[in-house]
Amino acid sequence: MPHHPERTKPSLSLRLAAEALGTFLFLFFGFNAIAVASDLGDGSISTLGVAFAFGLGLAMAIAALGHISGGHFNPAVSLGLAVGRRFPLREVISYWMAQLAGGVVAVLAIAAVYSGHALDALTTAPAARISDGGAFLLEAVVTGLFVIVITTVATDDRAPWKGVMAPLVIGLFIFTAADAVGPASGGSFNPARSLAPAIYSANFGEIWIYLLAPLLGGAVGGAVSVVFGRSPVHEPTPIRPTSGVAQAPTQALLHTR
Repeated sequence: MPHHPERTKPSLSLRLAAEALGTFLFLFFGFNAIAVASDLGDGSISTLGVAFAFGLGLAMAIAALGHISGGHFNPAVSLGLAVGRRFPLREVISYWMAQLAGGVVAVLAIAAVYSGHALDALTTAPAARISDGGAFLLEAVVTGLFVIVITTVATDDRAPWKGVMAPLVIGLFIFTAADAVGPASGGSFNPARSLAPAIYSANFGEIWIYLLAPLLGGAVGGAVSVVFGRSPVHEPTPIRPTSGVAQAPTQALLHTR
């Protein structure tokens, strides 16, 4: 029987560095798309293009760094995974700080190139005809669904696409959410995404929506994932009539211990 050495979990400092860098990568592309649309105009990039930038930016960040830190890049995801018993609760605050640091650096990079008007465009706010309560509900629901998707494609051994499809599916979710819901709610689904530009511009007008709603939604999504994550009591053990060589379990994209 071949020996499969167990991978050593990266140190906390390395994981925090990966979270900061991954959050920077993810938000830099999204923020840059918003800034291009704001400063260059003339159809240089559409709202669909902005959604693509956030979705594909997140997919790239997970593909590049998810195997080190777990690929959260979002405080609501870290909280949701902790509630779902897939991430240590004691490390949540540290991950939040790293994610916020990555977001702030992304804003600084945009500020070095684009105008103040472009920086103002990074601020998240509900659409004109959407109430604060409506935006809160949309942000919470989408973030809760996001955490449920993540726990399935990245941590559930029963899903045949676990791990391999995670970057694509998670990025596709954010693209879909930003395109379908973002124009109404503000399209944050991530406290670091909204808080970083608010810190830079000192504009905290409606930041409470984009802090509380994603965190609440993420926590509920994590709790729901616990229910669906339970194996059936009478689940049969599959019979494998092939060779008796045991297969090593696939490594989860997100750290579960």
